[in-house]
Amino acid sequence: MVFWVFGYGSLVWNPGFEYDEKIIGFIKDYRRVFDLACIDHRGTPELPARTCTLEEYEGAICWGAAYCVRGGPEKEKLAMEYLERRECEYDQKTLVDFYKEEDPLQPALTGVIVFTSTADKVSNKYYLGPAPLEEMARQIATAFGPCGNNRDYLFLLEKAMFDIGHEDDYVIELANEVRKVLGIVEREILREKKLSGSTHIALKKSHIPALQLHRLPEAIATDL
Repeated sequence: MVFWVFGYGSLVWNPGFEYDEKIIGFIKDYRRVFDLACIDHRGTPELPARTCTLEEYEGAICWGAAYCVRGGPEKEKLAMEYLERRECEYDQKTLVDFYKEEDPLQPALTGVIVFTSTADKVSNKYYLGPAPLEEMARQIATAFGPCGNNRDYLFLLEKAMFDIGHEDDYVIELANEVRKVLGIVEREILREKKLSGSTHIALKKSHIPALQLHRLPEAIATDL
């Protein structure tokens, strides 16, 4: 059995499993939201990260990448087991139609698997729900876990969408708000050092926001 899986978050730039084909395209009536907690990769139980999930929204489209796994039951089993471990915060597998840019009316693929989450804090312990943009940005700017910090997840997603030619305005808006928060954090560090009388100021490179895209002139560029 061959299966296709749709990636709309970190799977876009880092699938992490062996696949046979990749197609850029979109699904309909869903939009990206940063309403899901991550407590084991880019966050902790004490300071959860915010990662993206999908919210049903009529008329919306969500761009990403569809990956095909074929080659026999063992290969498919290994790929799915990997995905289920990695996407453990998502409590649902939804089947969707997948469209390509050249034919937005006729599905290129049907029955594509996408990992989604129940939007209910009672039944889904990982669901954080929506929050004001500034609150989400502060959480993303400060959360980190074993696999890295939360802000890099957002900046890498922003870059990945730019690279495939389908930027997400919401991702850009949130990333810019995180950059503003990081600027505030840097100023606070400088002020604290000045008040403490320190003559040596060493800011960690990881504090500086990443990416400098053509639509983001205010971004500060650095290596990830």
